[in-house]
Amino acid sequence: MTTPETESPRARPAFRAQTPVVAAVALGGGAGAAARYAASLWWPTPAHGFPWTVLWVNVAGCAVIGVFMVTITEVRAAHPLLRPFFGTGVLGGFTTFSTYAVDIRNLLDGGRAGAGLVYLAVTPLAALAAVWTAATATRRVLTRRQP
Repeated sequence: MTTPETESPRARPAFRAQTPVVAAVALGGGAGAAARYAASLWWPTPAHGFPWTVLWVNVAGCAVIGVFMVTITEVRAAHPLLRPFFGTGVLGGFTTFSTYAVDIRNLLDGGRAGAGLVYLAVTPLAALAAVWTAATATRRVLTRRQP
């Protein structure tokens, strides 16, 4: 019986190459989560209330991702760590679809099925509309600025 290979010679350099990306995502995620937490302190959801803060945080984060992605993919080249830091890290930590799922469950368990179903439908629709609207508006603004 032979022993299985646990680590190939190529695995170590690939891991080292990804270390800056993982660090950028982690740092950005911490910043985004802190910003989301600050939003929840600034605009707390009352007990048994509708989770407006999470809804608007998700919509705002999706709008920002629309602007960001158009800017870094269609307008100018960005540093290779900007997209992992800001797009994945900051905006991934800021938007919170896991809390959205918990909020739906809480609304349903609290006997507010109607509000839970509305929230279930409105959040992804508003988030997609925010991405599309922000990306479209960014393209229009940037096209008008070009000579």
